[in-house]
Amino acid sequence: MAQPSVILATASYDHTIRFWEAESGRCYRTIQYPESNVNRLEITPNKKYLAAAGNPHIRLFDINSSSPQPIMSYESHTNNVTAVGFQCDGNWMYSGSEDGTVKIWDLRAPGCQREYESRAAVNTVVLHPNQTELISGDQNGNIRVWDLIANSCSCELVPEEDTAVRSLTVMWDGSLVVAANNRGTCYVWRLMRGTQTMTNFEPLHKLQAHNDYILKCLLSPELCDPQRYLATASSDHTVKIWNVDGFTLEKTLTGHQSFLRYDGQTLETVSRRSHQGIPGAPQSNSMLCPQRWP
Repeated sequence: MAQPSVILATASYDHTIRFWEAESGRCYRTIQYPESNVNRLEITPNKKYLAAAGNPHIRLFDINSSSPQPIMSYESHTNNVTAVGFQCDGNWMYSGSEDGTVKIWDLRAPGCQREYESRAAVNTVVLHPNQTELISGDQNGNIRVWDLIANSCSCELVPEEDTAVRSLTVMWDGSLVVAANNRGTCYVWRLMRGTQTMTNFEPLHKLQAHNDYILKCLLSPELCDPQRYLATASSDHTVKIWNVDGFTLEKTLTGHQSFLRYDGQTLETVSRRSHQGIPGAPQSNSMLCPQRWP
């Protein structure tokens, strides 16, 4: 059977990973994942593999295979893996965990190559578009920039003490970073390059986006330019779209509790229901990663 042109991957507390034909809502492949819940999913840049972040491991699956077995397992974290992503060429993977560490994995070699200590449970990690800095947010409210060239922490911010940073997002051109926290607040900084290679944070805006904690924030991709947007999803069951020019509210979507991707035209959302009992509907407890195949 031919591969669907747009694939959605979801994971649920029912211990399954499912692949969906996005345009029809048909589930065409299910992988049993009995070892733990899946906290995050991420597709590699070449669209061949799917990383599933569990507790305390990361499993890599072949998207085009029918095999239920992972092709690789990454074992080094000691608690829930809460963040996972890839360098733009797919040569290495990064992860963050409730064990308080950020790790880098060379996909061409076994084992963990680098480890950074955050000293608190890590909730979110993003890679700067320059591909040389990781930005992490943790349960104690710390934001840290990890300089991969200097192999050290180059910057540390605490927008609100003892308020967990739930989600981070960076503008595609590296000009802005947004941090969303447990109090429904988004902090926005303008990113500027210093005299050396270190990124400097210039406070730009404080946005009270929701009255309850934020689950996810996401800045629009290059396709949207010159219009730029910020999407925020909260436990208050709303997703809000903000115009970055002035941070005015453009639209409020109700019903769903988180979202995963904004391609400039379509915002995909995912609810907190289980896979079970919802035939034909790609809804889940964890991640939804749509990709378009050429």
